[in-house]
Amino acid sequence: MTGALGYLLIVVAGALLANGVPHLVSGVRGDHFPTPFATPPGRGESSPVINVLWGVANGLVGAALAIRWLPHRVAPLEDALCAAGFLAMALFAAHHFGKVRN
Repeated sequence: MTGALGYLLIVVAGALLANGVPHLVSGVRGDHFPTPFATPPGRGESSPVINVLWGVANGLVGAALAIRWLPHRVAPLEDALCAAGFLAMALFAAHHFGKVRN
């Protein structure tokens, strides 16, 4: 059974997986995109290489957390929490980067 910390880490896994997508896609397309390493952090744009590295790092950590904390059986609550973390990060990123990019 997953405790409160496990549930939190499942949500974080979903958020990290979602956060990795725009960075990886931007980097692979050769586009500059904001990262925490830019100036100012989260608003300035980083190079495509930095975005690929940041996207892969988010994906690896998110996947590691999901593999560790998601049960290896059908677990609707845990799956829903991971999806909620993914959706929350995706909506946050859409809002934040929509403002930054305009």
